[in-house]
Amino acid sequence: MSGTGLLLPLAIGLPLLGALLAPLLPGRFAARFASLVCLLGNLAAVAIELAVYRGGTPLLQPIGGLLLRADGLAAAMLGTSAMVTGAVGLYARADHGDAPAFWSLLLGVWAAMALVLLGTDLFSLAIALELLTFASVPLVCLDGRPGTVAAALRSLLFGLLGSALILLGCALLLGRTGTLDIQALAGLTRAEPATLLACALMTAGLLAKTALFPLHLWLPAAHGGASAAVSALLSALVVKAAFVVLLRLWFGAAPALLPAVAPLLAGLGGAAILVGSLVAVRQARLKLLVAYSTVAQLGYLFLAFPLVVATTPALGAFAWTGAVLQAVSHAFAKAAMAMAAGLLAAAHGHDRLDALGGAARAMPVTVIAFGLAGLSLMGMPPSGGFTAKWLLLRAAVESGQWWWSLVIVTGGLLTGGYVYRVLAAVQAPAEGGPAARPPGARGQEAIAMTLALISVVLGLVPLGSFGLVQIGRLGSAP
Repeated sequence: MSGTGLLLPLAIGLPLLGALLAPLLPGRFAARFASLVCLLGNLAAVAIELAVYRGGTPLLQPIGGLLLRADGLAAAMLGTSAMVTGAVGLYARADHGDAPAFWSLLLGVWAAMALVLLGTDLFSLAIALELLTFASVPLVCLDGRPGTVAAALRSLLFGLLGSALILLGCALLLGRTGTLDIQALAGLTRAEPATLLACALMTAGLLAKTALFPLHLWLPAAHGGASAAVSALLSALVVKAAFVVLLRLWFGAAPALLPAVAPLLAGLGGAAILVGSLVAVRQARLKLLVAYSTVAQLGYLFLAFPLVVATTPALGAFAWTGAVLQAVSHAFAKAAMAMAAGLLAAAHGHDRLDALGGAARAMPVTVIAFGLAGLSLMGMPPSGGFTAKWLLLRAAVESGQWWWSLVIVTGGLLTGGYVYRVLAAVQAPAEGGPAARPPGARGQEAIAMTLALISVVLGLVPLGSFGLVQIGRLGSAP
């Protein structure tokens, strides 16, 4: 095994080993150990990104009976996952520092996410999503409150339903084609009843795990009731794992069937943008507003399906880059926003928007971090969210699919509406005494600010640098 090849097993093995060892360590030693694992994992992720970018081809590594593959999409998302998980770990030390179970589950989520990104057959991806469900759901209810337990059970129900549909689809596809290898399936899938049913079942299960409208019902309660660190992890990373598998399924395993399905997926994405944003504008609680914002922002990812397959290769490349950059910039912005919301709620003892007055004066760094993250979600220049949405918008306009551009612009305006509601609320005069900064908040504010700044700085990176995400695309990708 070469040094480069060793990187791929390391990307999965490091967090997995950490997840197994963390419960054996006492108190804050588990937090320190997890921080060390996160540091090493970030170095491995950067090395994978550099190897893919410099080589111009995907990294491949067989391990046992499993083939790992890191293309540009996997490399970009591995780096994002490592950075966000590390930031969540640092943020959580003030709240979960003496809970070894938290660190084990956090690293378990990261390991499962890495397996999702590097897997090359549909069965291993289904297993990875199952591991991700069982690692992430307990994080929601670590405090044991009845409300969070109920939210976790609802998440588990949707997760298990999605897993059952995915595995059933895999069984049908295996029976029809004799393989679940993604590259092999690309030449075997045909528009016939068994294959169409298998792809439909898998898609329905993956949409439930992604929380795409109208299968989003589990997400607001889970994210709204979880701690700020957990909410940041779920919103930034966990819901994107199933979306990556959807890309593998349709662009890799069944590209011949995608043109007929792409408008439907984008239609659901457009509905998520509009409905999620409208519901977010009407929320009275800050954490629920952030949760419904996640529902809306996920919709942008699905606009890539028709914009990639129904355009010229050049415009398809723009749309692909825009979708991946949307996933990356949203991860940093939403993690920052969830962390900032958690700090505001901790300072006031609640998250009611109408009673957050004075927060801008008491916690200016937190409010600025929230505003910068909102800037990226709105798609305002010079943020990463702006570049992502501009690429999607350009592909929509130049390919003649102008109706998607209306959805993108309307979604940006609605996002501005709910971000403004929060910023106006925190700048209102304080009712009663000033908010008290929670213990350890100064460091947590710095972490939220760093993530928010990354989401903005991504928009200043030269567009050519995002050529990484074009490396090794499967199926109909140019």
